[in-house]
Amino acid sequence: MKLEELAENLEMEVDEFLEIMKLFLETSVFDLNQLEAGIEEGDGQRVIIAAHSIKGAAVNLGLLEIYEAARKTEMEARENNLNGATVAAREIKEKIDQITEDLLKAESLKLKEESRSQ
Repeated sequence: MKLEELAENLEMEVDEFLEIMKLFLETSVFDLNQLEAGIEEGDGQRVIIAAHSIKGAAVNLGLLEIYEAARKTEMEARENNLNGATVAAREIKEKIDQITEDLLKAESLKLKEESRSQ
């Protein structure tokens, strides 16, 4: 995922966008845990609430793949199909893990650039 491109699409400075992405990851990891627990416990309402939260945050940041997976999860849960929600939840987790990795790489590069300029 190209974080710089996403920042540019939102007309944000990269540093500002990275900070917002950190917040997204914190809340999304919590929501993802809620989603997975809801699926495991058969609690469709819990799944709906968590998926809806992820969906809203993702679309606001231009994370369309996460948005789509969360939308699908929410729709499946609304139809009382938590088996379908499981597949979409796995997709969300993979995308969040990728963003986490990309964010760590971006921060590492930023630190290297700062140390070179000193």
